Amino acid sequence: MQDKRITITGGKGFLGKHLVSAFRDQGCNKITVVDLPEFNLVTLTDVKRLYAETKPDIVVHLAARVGGIGFNQKNPATLFYDNIMMGTQLIHEGYLHGIEKFVALGTICAYPKFTPVPFKEDDIWNGYPEETNAPYGLAKKMMLVQSQAYRRQYGFNSIFLLPVNLYGPGDNFHPDSSHVIPALIKKCVDAKRKGEGTIEIWGTGQATREFFYVEDAAQAIVAATDKYNQSEPVNIGAGFEIAIRDLAGLIVELTDYRGKILWDHTKPDGQPRRLLDTTRALKEFGFQASTDFREGLKKTIVWYEASLSA
Repeated sequence: MQDKRITITGGKGFLGKHLVSAFRDQGCNKITVVDLPEFNLVTLTDVKRLYAETKPDIVVHLAARVGGIGFNQKNPATLFYDNIMMGTQLIHEGYLHGIEKFVALGTICAYPKFTPVPFKEDDIWNGYPEETNAPYGLAKKMMLVQSQAYRRQYGFNSIFLLPVNLYGPGDNFHPDSSHVIPALIKKCVDAKRKGEGTIEIWGTGQATREFFYVEDAAQAIVAATDKYNQSEPVNIGAGFEIAIRDLAGLIVELTDYRGKILWDHTKPDGQPRRLLDTTRALKEFGFQASTDFREGLKKTIVWYEASLSA
């Protein structure tokens, strides 16, 4: 890949920054980052300009409109429209420009609400996604349909990866759009600094999630870009699950927060369980996650605390 021109959409974001570093570690130096505000990839004009200006051999599509449960509930139409327009136009224009490979990043939200655990790629069409995530998840899943259709009709080399929930240094800690780990870290650290005796967390805490350290995710994407050339979807994750209640307790411990957790049972838990079967990633491109969860959380907490005093 060292001689290929690689364009990364969303490359200024959380995963994007780590992915750029991971490609450079492999000797790839012809990397272009395409992101807001210079490029609005919802619009066809900017998608065409991306291809005209960066002339990529490979496109890795990370850019997405995304948020937590609350954001999803408030913005279902925006999440559907923005994500489906980005993916559809980028793949089609990539085909028209004759690029060598398109790497599409999907989402675990594409899986049915009651997928048997661990989630296997073959189960992805066996039901409707969890309601709060469905517009986002289905919009992203259309890239899988398009990838397979374009390979079948045009021989277009497009792959589709399904990452589980990411976390790590540089994550989004904004209270309106963050996911559960940064949200919990922010609640605990901020409450500790302010001397607040309680924090409130949505749901019952009974739902489980799998969490994938961002540097591991970047390594998985690099490996797939290099070695995988089929349109069957591939899960990338860490291969473990933890209940949100246990996750909250671990973050309380690691942040040394001494207050009390209040669970708001009127708010949704989201999908009941999330755990990926990552056998295909190991078989197809030799990827297996290596970061210990506790150590990954420590690094994320240290990064957030440092960002407050920066």
